[in-house]
Amino acid sequence: MPELPEVETVRKGLIQLVTNKTIEAVDVYWPKIIEQPEVQQFQSDLVGQTIQTVHRRGKYLIFVLDTVEMVSHLRMEGKYDYFPNITPKGKHTHVTFTFTDKSQLHYQDVRKFGRMALIKKGTAAMYKGIKKLGPEPILPDFSLDAFQIRLKRVNKAIKPALLDQTIVTGLGNIYVDEALWRAKIHPETPGSLLNTTESTALHEAIIAVLQEAVEAGGTTIRTYQNALGEAGSFQTSLYVYGQQGTPCVRCGTAIIKTKVAQRGTHLCPHCQIKKGVRV
Repeated sequence: MPELPEVETVRKGLIQLVTNKTIEAVDVYWPKIIEQPEVQQFQSDLVGQTIQTVHRRGKYLIFVLDTVEMVSHLRMEGKYDYFPNITPKGKHTHVTFTFTDKSQLHYQDVRKFGRMALIKKGTAAMYKGIKKLGPEPILPDFSLDAFQIRLKRVNKAIKPALLDQTIVTGLGNIYVDEALWRAKIHPETPGSLLNTTESTALHEAIIAVLQEAVEAGGTTIRTYQNALGEAGSFQTSLYVYGQQGTPCVRCGTAIIKTKVAQRGTHLCPHCQIKKGVRV
């Protein structure tokens, strides 16, 4: 699944490729991708609109046009491919945007889980999926004090708490595992049991891991590429995710893979000691 660094990298690519392009036609081949309005209205409302910029909130992309905004959630395997000329749609192409210069943007999604919605311009913050999101993982939005206060109310395992996007947004399976390893916290330790030193270390690790991953263009796991067709390189900096059986670089203990909240989870059993009982 694309996480914040991958979505941010896609956004940067789209800025380069489609800013100031005017939409001439929209074709939808899998109607369920479109949440709102009805497909025909979605298509007609976009014709003649010029893309002014592309923002990101959490894992959502927000295309800002003349009078509307298009919210796009890539979900598991959604991606955008840009073509300088009109190009036949691929097997997994579900929406195409043709611009007046005859270039095209194709939305592709193997699992068809991604979604798009047109909303009134300037209202993205109130979109149903976005308004529930926690702060972006940057300072000053993601303050240590607020993070520590919130953790004291978290009686479930810290990993699923971080994955639910309300404490801080943008973290997915890869970067949660990496941040918890850096902070030496077991993923099943309840958030309320973290002491000040641990919560401070986790706060710092979340910011650092995501910042480094953004700078590396994301992590290439299986199908991920950005809008420019380039693969991210952060996979070369992963300490635990996908490293099961290899020695921990801190202590030499073999990294293990287990399941936490039904998610494949990687950790060092020596560095990350579980505290309390998982609720």
